[in-house]
Amino acid sequence: MIKPQHLKKGDTVAIVSLSRGMLGEPWAIHKLDIAKKRLEDDFGLKVKVMPNALKGMDYLYQHPEARAQDLMDAFADKDVKAIFTAIGGDDTIRLLPYIDFDVIKNNPKIFAGFSDTTVNHMMMRKAGLISYYGASIMNNWAEYIKINDYTLDAFKNIFFEPKEKYEVKSSPVYSLDKDKVWWKQENMNTPRVFHKEENGYMILQGTGKVQGELIGGCLDTFTYLLGTSLWPTLDDFKGKILLLETSEDNMSPMLLTYILRNLQAQGVLDVINGIIVGKPTTMDYFEEYQDVYKKVVAGEAGRPDLPILYNVNVGHAEPIGVFALGCKYEIDCDNKKLTLIEKATL
Repeated sequence: MIKPQHLKKGDTVAIVSLSRGMLGEPWAIHKLDIAKKRLEDDFGLKVKVMPNALKGMDYLYQHPEARAQDLMDAFADKDVKAIFTAIGGDDTIRLLPYIDFDVIKNNPKIFAGFSDTTVNHMMMRKAGLISYYGASIMNNWAEYIKINDYTLDAFKNIFFEPKEKYEVKSSPVYSLDKDKVWWKQENMNTPRVFHKEENGYMILQGTGKVQGELIGGCLDTFTYLLGTSLWPTLDDFKGKILLLETSEDNMSPMLLTYILRNLQAQGVLDVINGIIVGKPTTMDYFEEYQDVYKKVVAGEAGRPDLPILYNVNVGHAEPIGVFALGCKYEIDCDNKKLTLIEKATL
């Protein structure tokens, strides 16, 4: 896997809308202004908004090829050092026919986003590029009032000042989907509600330490990916740590069961070294999800030894970290620790 260079002052970052085109809507453009100001003033970066990124929801829905063109042009641009996605959505898979994987492979750079962007991360993986799960423009860079300290720490340690080892700690606070502040200009000075984290990291099963390169993303997107050229082979999963998180759609425990059973049927649960599970963005199924993982992985797949680290700050439950897909992580079950054991960027 190709590892991109870290960011430094003076570098140019590109903003793309690869899924839902809401960044270009009049009611949302203030989020771009917030993110652009932070990227420029706080981090010393130059910002390039790709030509189709602000054409709005209707146009970008009707023209997946325009979204893909922005991505290809951003990778081909020698001045661009990182690409940040605006937001997720539900149809990034429609970009697949327009992707040139050689362009990505031959122009490695930081690529970041989450949720439906899981599809793009699988594109990066197919091209052989390490990518970064988290850090979308509208959710994170443009967070109202300030970037949460937990997320900001991840930005610094992943994108700007990579360390040989980076312990990914549990956030002391959390915020759920019901706590979000609706994106309106009049809400710019309204703080999001956070709650004290009572559980921290939870080990559902497993002992000792396991290591493996990280693979995965948002479970909701897996049904788009299955059967396409983007879905990893069984060999691709071998020895990996599988990252799984769920969206604000509040996946039912039954659907989670079905998806995990599919992974079992493929043989994935037989060959991976561990699983990292994100904190659900609602607490409706917090206990039920735990039961599903143990039932399917330990019981049905016969892997009670497989470490499962639960309640991790990734994806849709704020605040979130940034996770380097393709880099090696370690789960320490006995001490409930998660560590990135190599530099995230060069």
